[in-house]
Amino acid sequence: MKKIGKWGWFDFEELGSTNDKAVAFSQQPPTPFYVVTAKRQTKGRGRRGREWISCDGNLFMSVGLPFEVKNIGHLVFIVSLSLFFAIKRVAPQIPLFLKWPNDLLAANQKISGILLEKGENDYIIAGIGVNIVSAPELGENASYRSACLNSLGVDADRTEILKYFLHEFDVYLHLWKEQGFGSVKQKWLENVQGLGAEIIVNGEKEKIRGVFRGVDENGLLLLERHDEVIKVFAGDIVYVQKDEKKK
Repeated sequence: MKKIGKWGWFDFEELGSTNDKAVAFSQQPPTPFYVVTAKRQTKGRGRRGREWISCDGNLFMSVGLPFEVKNIGHLVFIVSLSLFFAIKRVAPQIPLFLKWPNDLLAANQKISGILLEKGENDYIIAGIGVNIVSAPELGENASYRSACLNSLGVDADRTEILKYFLHEFDVYLHLWKEQGFGSVKQKWLENVQGLGAEIIVNGEKEKIRGVFRGVDENGLLLLERHDEVIKVFAGDIVYVQKDEKKK
């Protein structure tokens, strides 16, 4: 184990899933705050049961920390906001935006994935993947193309981004503890794409179209449609292009 600030760092040549290893560590936490990384990952997974294709040279990490499960909706925003500012530090020149609930879009292409899972002993595991040197094809049904930092002209390595992320995570976790979710939410809204714009939310059973009005105190998406604002628990956002609005 190495140390990065208060974090115990466990780095492996290859793992099936960094999240699985981090969950296993939570049975007897080696240190209160820890992070697991791997140079190669063979069985990565993403949200909603999707496979996370793990290309060599990219960043695969899972952080483990004690966190009440009732606040896991807040943690999604802490993690995504921390990753946003970590990437901004290595790539200040590229257009980078957050997308609800936890994606990062660089030049309007997806460069990361986040998956939160419950561990043992009141631990939450946050798995994070960042496309650094290569980007997998996401399939014909994907809302966005994928990209990697190298293809966008950014020279970075996984350890650099890892260290920046842990620093930013400490900052925003402290902000949340001291000032509550409102302060984290405000910072997130300042950097989200499409606030006040028309979007389509692709859910498991239906598509909902409306105007993106922000998020509530639990992180649920606020969507204005037919002169009322509804709350959306889950789904994939697609931003409506100007030529689509005329249809």
